[in-house]
Amino acid sequence: MTRPPGEAELRPVIVTVDDDPSVSRAVARDLRRRYGERHRIVRAESGEQALDALRQMKLRGDQVAVLLADYRMPGLNGIEFLEGAMDIYPYAKRVLLTAYADNTAAIDAINVVDLDHYLLKPWDPPEEKLYPIIDDLLTAWEREDRKPVKEAKLVGHRWSAPSADLRDFLARNAVPYRWYSSDTDEGRRLLDAAGADGRDLPVLVTAGGEAMITPSNAEVAAKVGLATVPGREFYDLVVIGGGPAGLGAAVYGASEGLRTVMVEKFATGGQAGQSSRIENYLGFPDGVSGGQLTDRARRQAVKFGAELLTTSEVTGLEVNGPARTVRFSDGSAVDAKAVILATGVSYRLLGVPGCTEMTGAGVYYGAALTEAEGCQDQDVYVIGGANSAGQAAVYLARFARSVTMLVRAASLEQSMSYYLIQQIDGIKNITVRTCTEVSEVRGDGHLEQLTLRDLAAGTTEIVDAGQLFIFIGAAPGTGWLDGVVARDSHGFVLAGPDFSQDDTGWELDRPPYHLETSVPGVFAAGDVRAESAKRVASAVGEGAMAVMFVHRYLETL
Repeated sequence: MTRPPGEAELRPVIVTVDDDPSVSRAVARDLRRRYGERHRIVRAESGEQALDALRQMKLRGDQVAVLLADYRMPGLNGIEFLEGAMDIYPYAKRVLLTAYADNTAAIDAINVVDLDHYLLKPWDPPEEKLYPIIDDLLTAWEREDRKPVKEAKLVGHRWSAPSADLRDFLARNAVPYRWYSSDTDEGRRLLDAAGADGRDLPVLVTAGGEAMITPSNAEVAAKVGLATVPGREFYDLVVIGGGPAGLGAAVYGASEGLRTVMVEKFATGGQAGQSSRIENYLGFPDGVSGGQLTDRARRQAVKFGAELLTTSEVTGLEVNGPARTVRFSDGSAVDAKAVILATGVSYRLLGVPGCTEMTGAGVYYGAALTEAEGCQDQDVYVIGGANSAGQAAVYLARFARSVTMLVRAASLEQSMSYYLIQQIDGIKNITVRTCTEVSEVRGDGHLEQLTLRDLAAGTTEIVDAGQLFIFIGAAPGTGWLDGVVARDSHGFVLAGPDFSQDDTGWELDRPPYHLETSVPGVFAAGDVRAESAKRVASAVGEGAMAVMFVHRYLETL
């Protein structure tokens, strides 16, 4: 029976695509047997046919819950179909049906289309291999908010540092937006409508149509729906910092029943969240972007009930009897039974002439992925020899004419993982210059040239440069802990056996737990901790381990 035009089917749809008619019928049969009463099962025998069906369903207003596609299909393969389907139904759960020999393709799909699951043929018996997976995906789909995403509009100038900062803030906090250059016709129209001109940059027009001229990150966060104010005055656990360690602590704290709030000054993910590709993280053999990993962790923490605060800067920590008081820059405060310090580290600034003036105008600290496409046909330079610099170079090489890595050391082997060195060696437009540093940054309004010094020969040369990305080590921003928590000479927080109990006035009759600082009930995890491994996996692990010690501490109260 054909429905009248425009009449939506009430039952959510499960779409199955396979070019083998017998397989296609078998999958549809198994799906109907289990889900036919509550869901409509739509079968297609090619990716093109399935996309046409999805477009028709979109016009009718049907809801599509799950897309299950075979990998090996003529024309559009399964990954290409799912990529096209994402534009039509971005919230549908995606499953790839593969043979054992297609295992690598399935892993690629995790990165290309954010695949939810892949199934190996044969899937018999469906009660064991098919239904549990589809059950979980349908449950997750039903929980999600599938309202259409409305985009904000951001007007700025390519060489405006505040514009670059706000682009980075929106991108790293997963806020949908569209960029308009202030010197384009549409950009000028938006500026006129907002009552601004080319000097009032950036200008953000929210999805609701409100214009914000040169707003602060906190003002933007409040308008785009990011939480900035704690929901209560007292918590079981406050996690300070939203990098991998902080997210790990928030997930495990909230999932184990602790009233948990995570406080982040800029954006969740930390330095790892800026990485274009993390390839040595367990469970992702083909790598995962820092943004993807961060987004999944953030959603996971929220699912378990953790509060996530953004643009909240912590300025003080106090011990008030059994309470640990965390003070914010706006004068407010919250109390907690326990605190986990997971503030990570910040990139060190390059102290050479011209660098400060060019920051945000061709000179960037960290990966600055929002600037990558602007590197098209340019000669780009990357300062640094550790993994973060190598990952950025590999990513930027996809856009730039050339990428030159400037490394003070004699080789990359001293600071970079072997897999990344091998990868860089295989990319033709990446050059590594060792024993080299930047001594001056030049430009008129934006970066144009660099002066390079050869440390071995003692000579200098001037080179043209389109953009410069700086990764010259990092330092912990722990000055606000002065006089409260013991730190080493570089500012990293001492924990467990790394500090002297006598020198710090430790008063308990037990020794500190492994990640516990000189203040009982205050723990350190991730890069901010002295002698930490400075790796994403170890930071996540320390965040989880710190929660275990929090439980032990709470049992003594």
